[in-house]
Amino acid sequence: MRLAFFALLAVLWSSPAYAADLPTPELTPGAINPAVTQENIATTICVKGYTKTIRPKMGYTNALKRKQLEGYTDKDPRHYEEDHLISLEIGGNPTDPKNLWPEAYEGPWGARVKDRLENRLHREVCAGRLSLRDAQDMIREDWIAAYKRYFPEAAHR
Repeated sequence: MRLAFFALLAVLWSSPAYAADLPTPELTPGAINPAVTQENIATTICVKGYTKTIRPKMGYTNALKRKQLEGYTDKDPRHYEEDHLISLEIGGNPTDPKNLWPEAYEGPWGARVKDRLENRLHREVCAGRLSLRDAQDMIREDWIAAYKRYFPEAAHR
């Protein structure tokens, strides 16, 4: 009985990601910015302020978010950030709808949590410890698994 109790606690503490925590791969598979390559990161993503030069206008992202929320139960745009699956910091496409999705603010894997991973992957790529392609693939495939890899203390979320 005691063993079963601790097994149950371990399952609860490991709290896997729910489907809503990740974008639907068919709708948001991720898209890269063809202007960013491994060879030019020193003059693109690794330049301070670079993402400000390519970030789409809020009018574009807000309109896209409203359209995408049509398929959601909670349609309140204030509850979501229109997020780049492959972040601009690691060469994500700024305007391709395949790289943008309404990411909820609430929950253990909300939008603000992913921001920490995006910053870490950017630092790793710019320091030469991680290739641009590997960072893009990692966040595209399962950003929550990547987060747990870089921040093991969060594995219990």
